[in-house]
Amino acid sequence: MNASVAIQSLPEAANDEELIRVVDEVIAYIKSTGLNCYVGPFETAIEGDYDELMDIVKECQHIAIRAGAPSVAAYIKVTYRPEGEVLTIERKVTKHHK
Repeated sequence: MNASVAIQSLPEAANDEELIRVVDEVIAYIKSTGLNCYVGPFETAIEGDYDELMDIVKECQHIAIRAGAPSVAAYIKVTYRPEGEVLTIERKVTKHHK
């Protein structure tokens, strides 16, 4: 695992219920990848191979549009170490959730 990404998907929506519905579809897609992920209140973190993660980030935008959002913005954070391992989600947050 040479990369970790945090993505906050911000679809345009008529109301909070619609916003949550679209974001839930994006999260469901991320979970369906089978990669390790962590859903937080503002963003979802996912870890794996850099190129695969970049494809997932791209697809998240398409998922939001197909779910009915007329537009979508996203905030993306990336940690990438081409020749090594990045810190895992578990190592970063487990001690805070016991």
